[in-house]
Amino acid sequence: MEQTKLVPKRRFKEFQNAHAWEQRKLSDITDSIGTGKSSFIKHEKSADNPYAILGSTSIIGYDSEFDHEGDFILTARVGANAGNLYRYYGKAKITDNTVFIKGKNLSFLYPLLDHFDLRKLSFGTGQPLVKASELKNLQIKTPSYEEQIQVGNFFNQLDYLVTLHQRKLEKTKALKSAYLSEMFPAEGERVPKRRFAGFTQAWEQRKWEDTVDISTNMVDPRTGLYDELPHIGPGNIESFTGKILDNVLKVKDSNLISGKFHFYKGDIIYGKINPQLGKYAIAPCEGLASADSYILNAKNGVVQNFLYSILQTKDFYKYSVSVSSRTGMPKINRDELNVYNYKVPEIEEQKKIGSFFVGLDNFITLHQRKLEKLQSIKKAYLNEMFV
Repeated sequence: MEQTKLVPKRRFKEFQNAHAWEQRKLSDITDSIGTGKSSFIKHEKSADNPYAILGSTSIIGYDSEFDHEGDFILTARVGANAGNLYRYYGKAKITDNTVFIKGKNLSFLYPLLDHFDLRKLSFGTGQPLVKASELKNLQIKTPSYEEQIQVGNFFNQLDYLVTLHQRKLEKTKALKSAYLSEMFPAEGERVPKRRFAGFTQAWEQRKWEDTVDISTNMVDPRTGLYDELPHIGPGNIESFTGKILDNVLKVKDSNLISGKFHFYKGDIIYGKINPQLGKYAIAPCEGLASADSYILNAKNGVVQNFLYSILQTKDFYKYSVSVSSRTGMPKINRDELNVYNYKVPEIEEQKKIGSFFVGLDNFITLHQRKLEKLQSIKKAYLNEMFV
């Protein structure tokens, strides 16, 4: 193999004129590679059961004894997760559907194998399979020990930042879920558990058909009038987040032949098919919506952002799923929506609640973008810092 092919595109300054990387077998630079064989009974973690039981994707329980100790890279031996990696350090038991790699410098080896993508090794006409024997003979390329340390430390720091933003994102989502439970009245109640200061009046029960307009404004997408507008359907909306995905096409590129709903910026797009998937979004611009959607607008004393928050409550979710559970494709129809009753506070409190949840959504989006940017940076570095 040519030496030029054994030099990464990006190196730390002190190694730019260093030797080319060498090709070696994975077994030559690890302590052991094998498949777990531990017998166990799963327990909750306690003083009597302190040792992790390592399954194919993560810790699955705890035991009073351990069979392995050290620094490990682990992956599922068989199934959809074969080739997906995770790391564990300490004393543990390892299940028989888990392949492990044990070593002393796994901070370098982990991103190297991430870059290599062990899923390429999984084979078979049935379920994907990764064999310890195959891993032992895997040919990989490595630099000097000193450069390995530098690369490993770099990716450790990058992984720390990714994990930090993942936790911030998860914490903010959990916070939103808690607020959705506490800022709307429970069943049988007329006031919520948590309120903004200054609001004391009981909430009033309102009927959907009296407070929400469900658009009937269908247009022909073939006229050419809407060619440059986006066409958005439930498949373009991320479940339970309101995020519009990157797979949206313009009307002229969507090969549309049947009527679509014309919506405007600020309208609510709600997926009526499979309501258990939680497909809802505030339209970011004018466009056309799939006939599998409803276009919603608040009226008669209900604020639009408050209505959008209602769609995200457990009460509305339970109702939409219960009335759509029929044979064939689950779907909530207009009549079922129109008889839904929900509780509404005075307008100023609605505005506060609606703005609060829009702000939380913006905060979640900010964390999501930071996380995606870090993941993109990591992917780029993996491609450039390994051979």
